[in-house]
This record gives sequence, C-alpha cells and structure tokens, in this order.
Amino acid sequence: MMAWPKTLVAGTCALAFATAAFAQPAVSPMPFGTPVVSADPAIAAFYQRWPHRIWLKASADEPAITQLIAILERAPFDGFAAGPQLAAQVRDAVARAHSGQPADLDAADRTISAAWVAYVQHMKRPTPGMVYVFPVLAPQGARTDQILLNAANAPSLPAYMAAAASPNAMYAQLRDAAVASGSPDPRVVANLDRLRSIPATGKFIVVDSGTQVMTMFESGRPVDSMKIVVGKTEYPTPMIASVMYYIVYNPYWNAPDHLVRKIAQNYLSMGEGYLKSRGYQVMKDWTAASAVVPSSEVNWKAVASGKEQIRIRQKPQDDNSMGDLKFPFPNSLDIFLHDTPHKEYFAKANRNLSNGCVRLEDARRFGRWLLGAEPREPSDDAEIQVQLPRGVPVYLTYTTAQVRDGKIAYLADPYRLDPAGGTSKAGSR
Repeated sequence: MMAWPKTLVAGTCALAFATAAFAQPAVSPMPFGTPVVSADPAIAAFYQRWPHRIWLKASADEPAITQLIAILERAPFDGFAAGPQLAAQVRDAVARAHSGQPADLDAADRTISAAWVAYVQHMKRPTPGMVYVFPVLAPQGARTDQILLNAANAPSLPAYMAAAASPNAMYAQLRDAAVASGSPDPRVVANLDRLRSIPATGKFIVVDSGTQVMTMFESGRPVDSMKIVVGKTEYPTPMIASVMYYIVYNPYWNAPDHLVRKIAQNYLSMGEGYLKSRGYQVMKDWTAASAVVPSSEVNWKAVASGKEQIRIRQKPQDDNSMGDLKFPFPNSLDIFLHDTPHKEYFAKANRNLSNGCVRLEDARRFGRWLLGAEPREPSDDAEIQVQLPRGVPVYLTYTTAQVRDGKIAYLADPYRLDPAGGTSKAGSR
C-alpha cells in the first residue's frame, strides 16, 4: 500500500505538531535602562480628540495616581521590568504639576497616560507559545485609544486599574504571593505569562498539564475539578485556547504512527485474530468518510519497519483508548479531551503518560457539567455527535508554580519551559 498524506481526522493526537507548538521563543521582559515612554503619536492623537485630562481632573493629588505608581513599582513581578522607571517618571511629572499651572497638569496627564498604556499593552500580550484558535480568545483591548478610553470613561479609576492589573484570580493569587516573597522569580514570571490569557469571568475550562488537573469555571469561579493524564515529555500537551461545541459518544480511536508500527509487528506474529480481537480496522485514507481496507492488502512488514504509513482505527468497545466519550474542540494540532478505560493511571502522582491528548478521570461527570444533564448515548452507533447548549471556551495551559499556605511551591517542569529559578519543589500534585 502507498503511504497516505494525512488530512487529520479527529481521533489522533498530532504529536509532531504538538511538539512544534512549544518551539516558539519566549518573550523576555523589558530590561532596565530601556527607553520606556517614547513619543507615541497615538497618545497625542487621542488627546487631540479628547480635550480633557484623564488622571488629574481636579489636582495633582488624585488617589488613583498613588495606586498607579504602586502598580508600576510592582510591575517586574508581571514581567514588565520597566515599571519602576515609569513610576519615577510619573512621580516627577506629578511633582511639577503641583505648580497648578494648566500646562504642567496637561503634561503630567500625558506622561501618566503613556506609562499606563505601556503597562497595559504588556499585560495584554498574547501568551508566548499558546495557539489561539479564535483571535477573540487572546487578550483584548491593547490599542492605545482603547486603553485611554477605558480609563477616561471608568466610573472608578482605582477599580478599573485594579482589574486591568489582575487578569484573573489565579494570576492575582500567584503574583501576590510572589510580591510577598520579596523578589520576582523568573519561574513565577513565566507561569504568570501562561496564566494571563485565562478570562476573569464566564463559563470555561482550564486544562493544566503542569498540575495535571482540569478545572471547570462558572462566573469566573472554580466549581469542579478532576485529575487528568497529559502528554509525555517527548509528546507535550500544547497550550491552546479554543471553544468546545459538541461531545462525541462511542468514539473511534485512531492509532498514532508509532503505535501503528507496534500493531503491525503484533499482526506479523499473531495474525488476523489480533486485529479482530481489538477491533482494529485499516482505513483507506485520513478522511472522515474513509472506507475500510482488507488487511490482506497491507504490506505489514513495510508498516512495521516504518517504511510505509497507514491509518488504523479502533472501533468503540470496552478497551477502546477513547473510552465512551470524546470532547473535541477546533485546533490544527488534533488535540482533544477524552475518556479512558485505564482508570489506574489516576492513582499515579506523575500522569505525564499520554501521546499529547488529555484523558479525564471522570468523563461522564464532565459531560454532565457541559450538557446540564446526564450524558446518555442516543444509540450504539459509532461517533455520535451531540451539540452542547452553548460553546464553552477551553484553555490548555502549563503551570509549575502554585500558592500553598500563602507561599509558592514549585512542581516538576517536564516540558522544560521554565527558566532558572524557584529552588523548592512540591512533592505531590
């Protein structure tokens, strides 16, 4: 048989693509000494259309200025090393504004706006290495005019700034613990970078391959969680932001290439009975409507040696690697969540055991949360898709730092994404 090009079908974790997703270079924080407030023409253009001050409406002693300076001085913990320099510039401008002269007040207001825009744009950067399937899932509102309009129209500047500086509760908890520790650990900064894309409100899912836990959120608060099995070190589960629209009952499982070679080796030693007992089928191609090919047409020696590639899928049955339920979401890496017959894996402390996709401790409980009702198969047919009441955002991330009893504990870093730092190790997950 010829080796077929893969038009990916849901059911195989695309390991090469998943690994490549981590190959993007990390974004380094801005070093001290970098010019931080440049002559941004967008700020000048904004003030031409908005002939009012945003920050110094009455005097140079607005309480919001004190809060802004504190946020900027803390900004190295957000990975924004220029924050203290900006804070010093704001202080100098506000000191000059105490003259009460309109020109000094106007100049200070623009200096404060430039500092705030620089900080917010840093906080609104996409997470390095995360695949945003839908652009709207990336942090929004990074344009200069958007930032300044939000500030100008905020009912409460302090409340607005506090929200902008804390993208979500997980971020704020980890950052606050880092601040209490006294210095910005590079590992914590890297972890915060991965948390920035998670929303603050709404119903969504966080799949964390670092802690090996999936958490379900409603109104921005965790309501349930469960253990998960995630990708091995050589097949890391990538970081993805997408939306889940449906679930699949009685899914097929498509074997990845390295397992297809093992299946071929077993076929050569055990014959046709091996395929039938495990429900394996050879497929003509990688399309969803592919026909089944007789095993007699396969050059099994070439497949076993890796010289030829074929598609093998497993029919729904008790030992199907997908279990009873699959939870796909759009992504080009062919990553999804699914049930598993191997419940013994969830008793392990280290659950980096999959080929990239995510196995769930309790798929039916997760299905109940998604559907709002008990998940029941409409029939015994294979690959039955059932629409969710509404799409649910799903964020696959990777955190290796947690807050425990107010202090930061570090987990293992099997995917080698963390910079040096963080001397303590947590022994449990």
